[in-house]
Amino acid sequence: MIQESTRQKKDAEYSATVGAGDYFIKTIKQGQTCRIVDLEGNQAADTLFFSAAEPDERYSAMDTIREQSNVYLTTGSVLKSCENNDLLKIVADTCGRHDTVGGACATESNTVRYDLEKRCMHACRDSWMLAIQENESYGLNKEHITHNINFFMNVPVTSEGKLTFEDGISAPGKYVELEALMDVVVLISNCPQLNNPCNGYNPTPIEVLVWD
Repeated sequence: MIQESTRQKKDAEYSATVGAGDYFIKTIKQGQTCRIVDLEGNQAADTLFFSAAEPDERYSAMDTIREQSNVYLTTGSVLKSCENNDLLKIVADTCGRHDTVGGACATESNTVRYDLEKRCMHACRDSWMLAIQENESYGLNKEHITHNINFFMNVPVTSEGKLTFEDGISAPGKYVELEALMDVVVLISNCPQLNNPCNGYNPTPIEVLVWD
């Protein structure tokens, strides 16, 4: 559901631009609101969420889909943890739909889906691993990389129950805004994928803003 925010960028206490193929990691405190902005349109932001107090408690696609009876995320969706606790709630969304079943690109899947020569191409799982290695204070490791949300990514489910990657439904300046319902670690890979339409074959920057 399309829902615009009343929050103004000038009032944000934090903002950062995340380049195509780069990562973002930050703790968002309970009650704070985080906005992810698709600056140029048709860009996928592959995102993981963890409880800041206990990283083993992390975002669960299965629990989220079951509790809301919908495979897509938008305004009003509550993101559930693997302990079935509330992590965050989407409080504004100008895109209208976000994917949580398509997963994230990896060197292995690039090889299987596209070509052996694509294995060396950068992928979201590489970005997450780099973030974990460069930010040990968050207490994350490889085992914590599981379910993710692909904000702005268009992954329709066909009548046969299959998934397809299609052109994005986002546009320049579209955003999704989430209120933290507990202290959460947000880990984003601004997707570098060049082999399918999720980034319009041209990965571009995103922006992250936080309000108290």
